[in-house]
Amino acid sequence: MKVFISYPPLESEKGIPLLSQNRQFQWFNSPTFIYPMVPAYAATLLSKNGYDVFWDDAIARRQTYTEWKNRILSEKPSIIAIEAKTPVIKQYRNIINDIKQTLPETKIVLMGDHVTALPMESFENCKTDYVITGGDYDFSLLSIANVLNNIPNAVLDSGIYYREKSGKIKNTGQFQLNHNLETLPTIDRDLTDWKLYAYNNGNYKKTPGTYTMTGRDCWYAKCRFCSWTTIYPKFRTRSPESLLDEVGVLIEKYGIREIMDDTGTFPVGEWLRKFCKGMIERGYNKRINFDCNMRLTSKLTFEDMCLMKKAGFRLILVGIESANQTTLDKIDKGEKIEMMVETVKLMRKAGLFPHITIMFGYPWETEDDAKRTLELGRKLLIKNIAYTMQATVVIPYPGTPLYDECRQNDWLATEDWERFDMREPVMKTPMGNEKLMEYVRGLYSVSFHPGFLIRKLFSIRDWNDVKYFFRAGGKVLGHIFDFGGKKRNKKGKL
Repeated sequence: MKVFISYPPLESEKGIPLLSQNRQFQWFNSPTFIYPMVPAYAATLLSKNGYDVFWDDAIARRQTYTEWKNRILSEKPSIIAIEAKTPVIKQYRNIINDIKQTLPETKIVLMGDHVTALPMESFENCKTDYVITGGDYDFSLLSIANVLNNIPNAVLDSGIYYREKSGKIKNTGQFQLNHNLETLPTIDRDLTDWKLYAYNNGNYKKTPGTYTMTGRDCWYAKCRFCSWTTIYPKFRTRSPESLLDEVGVLIEKYGIREIMDDTGTFPVGEWLRKFCKGMIERGYNKRINFDCNMRLTSKLTFEDMCLMKKAGFRLILVGIESANQTTLDKIDKGEKIEMMVETVKLMRKAGLFPHITIMFGYPWETEDDAKRTLELGRKLLIKNIAYTMQATVVIPYPGTPLYDECRQNDWLATEDWERFDMREPVMKTPMGNEKLMEYVRGLYSVSFHPGFLIRKLFSIRDWNDVKYFFRAGGKVLGHIFDFGGKKRNKKGKL
């Protein structure tokens, strides 16, 4: 049985879609490709169980729709599995209907946070055969393949919606995150075309780089805007030893020089200390940079930060989200702004490089609130407390508590899913859309502030730093265009 793990091409004047392994969707003018960890596990798990798997990321390969469709029609896979998010769900439903016209026997599987929130919507609007709810696409997709392949005693995983021959839609109940992550095979990087994602990523200082994902997904899992809390409401992780073994394979077999672990929040406490000590004992800390997502929490002590630095950790992605405590409380961030700023300072003191994320567009925030957030972000960057940053527009994805709150309070300016792509606010704001987007661009423009540039120049230590700053500069310009800077024509020229 032939199984395609697919990201069909999405041709748009908006740019390149950042779709795979992403908690928030965005069109990028400067292409960025993130390794889809859970689909990569799915491909590997299927392959280990005897299925003929093709890794079909037409977005990262930059294929046209015609090129992609011709391969599908030529190969005639038994299953096509597609991860989708809210802004592209309409396009993918059209693609599914197009494919099913020619290959009616091919089974189409949709997965992701949008279809988890609204599974019936896709059955009503396209000819999909299955919808996987929850985030364990790997285990669930294998169960679908086994049932279709008539494997003895095979049953569908919980949380799967499916279309019977009669057309009636049934489901196997609420998804359960009861799978043991330790039973997953090590990702087959060759099968999943790891080089597609090894270079076009602004987080990497050294290339080639790659991703790991030791946990699913965040041990806090309460932020009201985060769509991944809807597919991973329970935190699970592999052992430190398991991740260490994977790091060793990536270094020795693939020559990887930087690793980003994309667990929503990297494990802390004794788990973190065991991992750091293992990195040092095995000598991996001298061979690679290691990056991760982290909460600005008291659970991470300064001693832990110093140990992380010694273990080879470099870039630490942390969410500040807003400089207004009222907003942090409303989105259930569970942190105090003063503590968050102090933790960023401690990270920098320990020799780590904090990458801060900030969001604009909360429906209750005034322009003064947005200005306060902008000023904090600029201060952290200019004073070299934060190393780099990402500014975005808050998007209330279906299934999140924030989306439900928008429905209750009439905060939504639109429910056209294609507009949930950060090109504009989709929540009503007191300051208006254009003013809000000015604040987003204003934070990126700090990259051209003399104080910021001087500090960056003095921080250069080797050729890797020079190459990193040139790549980062290109990304910054791209983000300014992403959020409504000077418009480009159809050919991408100014």
